[in-house]
Amino acid sequence: MRTLFLAIGIGAVSLPIWAADAAGAAPAINPDEIIQKFAAKEAEFRDARNNYTYRQSVKLEETDPPGGKWELVEDIIFSPEGKRMEKVVYAPVVSLQRILLTPQDQQDLRDVQPFVLTTSEIGEYDIHYLGREKLDEIGTYSFSVKPKKLLPNKRYFEGEIWVDDRDLQIVKTYGKGVGVRKGDDAYPKFETYREQIDGKYWFPTYTHADDTLHFKSGENVHVKMTVKYQDYKRYEGKSTIKYGNVVDDKDPGKKPDAPPQLPK
Repeated sequence: MRTLFLAIGIGAVSLPIWAADAAGAAPAINPDEIIQKFAAKEAEFRDARNNYTYRQSVKLEETDPPGGKWELVEDIIFSPEGKRMEKVVYAPVVSLQRILLTPQDQQDLRDVQPFVLTTSEIGEYDIHYLGREKLDEIGTYSFSVKPKKLLPNKRYFEGEIWVDDRDLQIVKTYGKGVGVRKGDDAYPKFETYREQIDGKYWFPTYTHADDTLHFKSGENVHVKMTVKYQDYKRYEGKSTIKYGNVVDDKDPGKKPDAPPQLPK
């Protein structure tokens, strides 16, 4: 397993796309090729993550007095019918004093902070190669990412991403959610880290923000936010629950056992 925190390279025998040739000369980087390849891998990852259950814990605090906070713990699970759903585990009363939570905040939490950039979405962004960089001994390609156009009722990511040079998947993002501005709103910059959970895909496990929000009104509010994604488990399909008397499959003609009698 390879992580940004421990940087353990077990089983990582493939060479990065920029590895030196036999003569020791590093070949030229082809950013467009890297973008196409990691976007395809990200599409695979998005489909895979949709088949996992996990717990998502959010804590947002106003650090300047009078300050309050918002906390939410949800389990992302599947119903007995196999439908993906969110189950609230912990949701105390919101005590925020200086900011309000909006639908855009909720959308950023779901889609922007655990940012995924797939083949179908790269055309919406200007993506520029910045160079190679080591993150905790993991080789990465760094790219700047900015939406080409902001469409109403849609949220985008703007910032920098780091792509693992072996697995060609995003392992870290730093930036903020952006969209068509409505009223006096502001959104914090955040960092999201991923870890290799199943030996194949890199899953978001931790998001952190520590930023000052600047509003049009002139008010500045310092906030801290932490999001944890834990206990990833692959969903193996729904189980079948049978009600009524049980029939012996080996002897279909056998009569079912009589139900137990309640005491009189």
